[in-house]
Amino acid sequence: MERKTPSGKVAQADRDARLKAALKANLARRKAQARARADQADKGDAKGEQKG
Repeated sequence: MERKTPSGKVAQADRDARLKAALKANLARRKAQARARADQADKGDAKGEQKG
């Protein structure tokens, strides 16, 4: 069975959709990491630890 590749605008639309999904997932992951770091820093400050 031969597999046809999408051409032109269809291929570009598929690529754009994949990139959009990857960017959204990456952004969500980075936000979660930032929240975790902020929570960890808050807990460290509450214990009286000093940074530096």
